[in-house]
Parts: sequence; structure tokens; C-alpha cells
Amino acid sequence: MTSPEPPAPASAPTTPDADASDEAEILPAPNHHADHAGFAGLKGVLGGLTMLVGRRADAQLVVERTGAGPGDHVVDVGSGPGSTARRAARAGARVTGVEPAPVMRRLARRLARRVGPGSIEWVEGTAEALPVADGAATVLWSIATVHHWKDVTAGVAEAHRVLAPGGRLLVAERRVREGATGLASHGWTDAQAVSFAAHLTRAGFADIAIERCHAGRPMVVVTAVRP
Repeated sequence: MTSPEPPAPASAPTTPDADASDEAEILPAPNHHADHAGFAGLKGVLGGLTMLVGRRADAQLVVERTGAGPGDHVVDVGSGPGSTARRAARAGARVTGVEPAPVMRRLARRLARRVGPGSIEWVEGTAEALPVADGAATVLWSIATVHHWKDVTAGVAEAHRVLAPGGRLLVAERRVREGATGLASHGWTDAQAVSFAAHLTRAGFADIAIERCHAGRPMVVVTAVRP
């Protein structure tokens, strides 16, 4: 009997080509599930509970990669049940969890009671209209949600607006195969990660990098800095 193969090591971050923004129109859209109906009712609660079980490794990866901690104001776009927001708050950061679904915000508030008063604020909003002041954030991330955004260009512009100069951006998605369908397609192919990086280039972000790694499942991570 052979033992299972260990997860593939993280790849070295790659920097998109300087002309990647010119190719954005021919690359596959990074929001190929923009028609997702969202979460509501019992189905929404079950979806949130499933995220709690399956995304703990995501939360650890994101907080470690961004170095979120004391002195940081983190904006979590599409915060869901709040696993990553709570981890950042425990690391000392102040967090604003932006989430459009009422059922997810209610679940997140209940689960955050032990974190500490005032360390996390849960607000209604979307990536395209963040209820955050200009330059108010030092870190912004979105975990497994960009493939649901209605308008990637608007969402990236909002991220640029709310981040202070030097602010760090991180987007992580499950890495999926080319041609995957149904639930197996919820995430990004490598080409879709490059497409999102092209949007960042056009919006004026710097130090853009793409990394393939493993956090309980294959992931693709895009990072950037707001100049």
C-alpha cells in the first residue's frame, strides 16, 4: 500500500507581464459566476456553516501572507461567516467585514462574540460599493468571492480607493481546472488569475504577484500594493 502524495509546495510568486493589462479583454473573465443568487434562508445558513469547516486553512494563509496585526485596519470583502476576519482580529487588527447577505452577517456576529467588543464591525455592502472611507484601510482581502463579483473593474477601483498608500491587497481563490463545470468551476484557473492581475495593473496597483499554493485545497493567490 502506497502512502498518499504530499501537497505540492507553493510556487514562487510570478509577476504578470507589463503588457498584461492590454490582454485583459481576451483573457477569461475572473467573475464567471457573477450570476450567483447569493445566500439566504436555511440554505444560506448551511452554506455559512460549510464555509466554517472548510476554510480555516484559508484564513491562516491570508492573515500570514498579509501580516495583518496591530495597527492595521483590514477590510474583508465578502466576509461570509467571518472566519478570516476573526483570525485577523485575534492577531490584533481592526476589521471591517463587508457582506451583502443578512444571513451571513447574523452568523458572523454570533460567532464573533468571544473575539472582543469593537474589534470587528460587520456592515452591509458589496465589492462594487464598499461602505469604507477613502484611504481608511491598510489591508484589503477577498477570499473565494471575486468569481461572484458583478463588476470586477468597479470592485478593483473600490479596493484602490479605500486602501491607504502602501496598503496591501490579497485575493485568494480555489485553483480549478480548465473546462471544469458546476461546483468544480467555482474558483479560478491560472488564466483567470492572470486576468484579475491585469485588472489590478489597469487600476494602478503595483508589485502584483501570482502564487499557486495549498491551504487544505489547491489555491491561487494574487497580491498587490496600492502605491
